[in-house]
Amino acid sequence: MKKKPDFSFDNLETAFAHLSDGDLQKTKTLFRLMHYPVLVKSGIWLSKMAFAVGLPVEGFVKKNVFRQFCGGETITACRPVIEMLDRFGVKSILDYSVEGKKEEAGFVAAAEEIERTLREAEKNPHLAFGVFKVSGIADTELLQKVQAQQQLSTAEKESFTRAQERFMALCRSAAERNVRLLVDGEESWFQEVVDQWVREGMRRYNSEKAIVFNTFQMYRKDMLRRLKDARHDAVAQGYFLGAKLVRGAYLEKERAHAQATGAADPIHASKDATDEAYNEALLFCINNKQRVSLVSGSHNEWSNALLAELLDLHGLSRSDERVYFSQLYGMSDPVSFNLAKAGYNVVKYLPYGPIKEVLPYLGRRVDENAGVSGQANRELQRINQELRRRKSLPKFPTIA
Repeated sequence: MKKKPDFSFDNLETAFAHLSDGDLQKTKTLFRLMHYPVLVKSGIWLSKMAFAVGLPVEGFVKKNVFRQFCGGETITACRPVIEMLDRFGVKSILDYSVEGKKEEAGFVAAAEEIERTLREAEKNPHLAFGVFKVSGIADTELLQKVQAQQQLSTAEKESFTRAQERFMALCRSAAERNVRLLVDGEESWFQEVVDQWVREGMRRYNSEKAIVFNTFQMYRKDMLRRLKDARHDAVAQGYFLGAKLVRGAYLEKERAHAQATGAADPIHASKDATDEAYNEALLFCINNKQRVSLVSGSHNEWSNALLAELLDLHGLSRSDERVYFSQLYGMSDPVSFNLAKAGYNVVKYLPYGPIKEVLPYLGRRVDENAGVSGQANRELQRINQELRRRKSLPKFPTIA
């Protein structure tokens, strides 16, 4: 009989060893608030309004939702968090999470900051990857026009070319610095353009190993086929495929867009179908490990346990650099820290940026966690269990 992996996501002592009792209490309070999504979303919205009119709310946001989900406002501020995570075997990814820039100067500034994260990753062994979103360095409305094959003006063509050059410059920098680079997923109405750029980046820089990684959002019905097509292209063109798997980030937007445009809904009809596609993609990647490097971006305990078993079943070292487990900072610590203690490669996305400019990111984390049936409820249950466990421990008198 095959031996089961020697770890458990129910080991809460390992899961929360990095947090003091006070930290756990603060986290408990935040996740309890997330049982009331309207209240928390209103708080995010009011914070945006307060920043807009200059009210001093920065300290409040920083001590609460920002503290939970972000590493700091700058790369320097993130370093203590990076070091803390590494003490428990968990690597980090600096994720510059400023969004919503629409002008060329903003795109250039974002690309420069992403370049700084690559320089930091080159010299810091605790940083396993770099990461960015194309929507941070390019006009998404322009990308949408290109995907729809609409006619571009001369100025738009020049803007598109500059965006593509910024993208390729980041891929080139990652290759020169030997830093693996994740390109995050986008909405389907311009993802095709992103895929073309990433494919070209892989053909240029993945000849010896996976440096550039594309993201496959498995809630899309066509994504398993696209993953297999990408592997076929890698074989045909002689490069290594870097694949980051996620379930998906834009479900409501995708369905609303399909309804508004009269297109077919691109998303699987049920979560079970998405889970099945995700797990089949894990199996496909491990079965093609000679050609595919994998980052599994999942908070789902079932999928993480499956991947751990697949590694052991295939006789792969748990520290094989071709396979990483990935979760977001501030979430799913029972998954991250138990996998890391068991010897698997684990990395946390560590978002950072000026507080008022990462509010859209924080808003999405609230959406992801909100409600009594959401992630917040699972997080809260585990935190309560750990607080009860700590309270039950024998208290030894201190010796003066």
